[in-house]
Amino acid sequence: MRRNSISTVILLTLGVMLTVLLPCRGQSDAELPSDATVEPSQTIPIMYITTADGKPIITKKEYKRATFYITDPAGKVSLGTATEPLGMNIRGRGHSSWKGDKKPYKLKLDEKLSLMGMPKNKHWALLKFWAPTMAGMKLGELMGMAWTPSTKPIEVMLNGDYIGLYLLTETIRIGKNRVNIYEQPDNNEDAATIPGGWLVEVDNYKEQNQISFRENDLWIINITYHSPKVLSTAQRDWLTDEFKGINDDIYAPNKATSRWKDRIDVDAMARFFIIQEVMDNPDGFHGSFYLHKDQGEGSKWVAGPIWDLTCMNREKTDYTFRMKVHYVFAPHWIGELLKDEDFSSAVCRVWKEAHPVLSDEWMRYLESCFAPYEEAYQRDKQRWSGGTFKPLHSAAEELTTALRRNVDWFDKHLPVTPNAIAPVVPTAGRHIVYTMSGEVVRIAEAYDEAMRDLPPGVYIVDNSKVIVP
Repeated sequence: MRRNSISTVILLTLGVMLTVLLPCRGQSDAELPSDATVEPSQTIPIMYITTADGKPIITKKEYKRATFYITDPAGKVSLGTATEPLGMNIRGRGHSSWKGDKKPYKLKLDEKLSLMGMPKNKHWALLKFWAPTMAGMKLGELMGMAWTPSTKPIEVMLNGDYIGLYLLTETIRIGKNRVNIYEQPDNNEDAATIPGGWLVEVDNYKEQNQISFRENDLWIINITYHSPKVLSTAQRDWLTDEFKGINDDIYAPNKATSRWKDRIDVDAMARFFIIQEVMDNPDGFHGSFYLHKDQGEGSKWVAGPIWDLTCMNREKTDYTFRMKVHYVFAPHWIGELLKDEDFSSAVCRVWKEAHPVLSDEWMRYLESCFAPYEEAYQRDKQRWSGGTFKPLHSAAEELTTALRRNVDWFDKHLPVTPNAIAPVVPTAGRHIVYTMSGEVVRIAEAYDEAMRDLPPGVYIVDNSKVIVP
């Protein structure tokens, strides 16, 4: 009996120890990591969110009922109060960003409201604070995109816990204050109205609301449809035929007679390309590549709005879509578009208009826009990083330096057109053959050798346009 009692005590002791040391099943999904005692900086607006059940948001699929209010130390954008909060639903959002300890969220308010001075809407996102997002959205605005989401830094309290510095951001959707086009209804069968009122995304993730087909010999292209959300057979067939047709036109061997320019707005695509290059954003033509199309005769697909921007902070040696990164990505269409003289000319034309603005107004914005958020950024890092971290002003200086460097690089490496030949490094006694997108095809001692067996197309040889039939 004594031996059994001792064994029982030992087992019970081990059980208690294991209970203390090991988390319960599912606990890692529900608990916030480490330090939940950090308080807001009180230097910028704060959003207080309380879920109806008092528990964290652990899924992207289902909305959770919640209330919120916003306080502002400056007294300008306060909304609701602790005693009279406003109603909303909240869920998780994002793909890779959802995997971190600090989560991004999707908000759906009970009514259309103006948050922090932004136009009224029900739909918003709380994105993790990311300096390139602020820089990129300002760039989209200055580049004259049809619409660019506004984003405002804000600190967030969730169920009494400080969860850090976020970007309260307008989400991409069709609406008067967002993508301002006709919105086609779900399950539309009317052939006359199916071609207009679309919001789609060239996506790097597989989704249910998506069509896919082979773009070329190397990769598949996924087109996610966001509006309409539910397609009739007629809508799906039209969308599939439309984008397969666009793809065939973009890859047409004879760019001079290609019809892609009848389907896609060339100017908007040129602006979209410049933004990705200046940001040095590898995902620009890989995913989160939105396009929209209004209703009406002659309406075309318009590139944008921009979303999910980053900056690689490196020395550019080529166009971003050709440079290597630590992950595999498929730069949809852009390699072919740059072979088209009209597209290259549009890029040069837009750049001539935009370059002075980016070199002046954008740089002045970048030099000052992050300063108000220094203390909030520090609190965020204390909450989530622990240990040492780079202060915001240092990160902002590095970003600004990289973006200024990217602007200068792109200004010296515009796509080659017959009227804007890229500078050629003198190579005595040699002949250099370029594609129309500026790629070096061949360097040869003799002209005949340089031209031998070139595939049919248009080239720049010795600063002259040459057509190989």
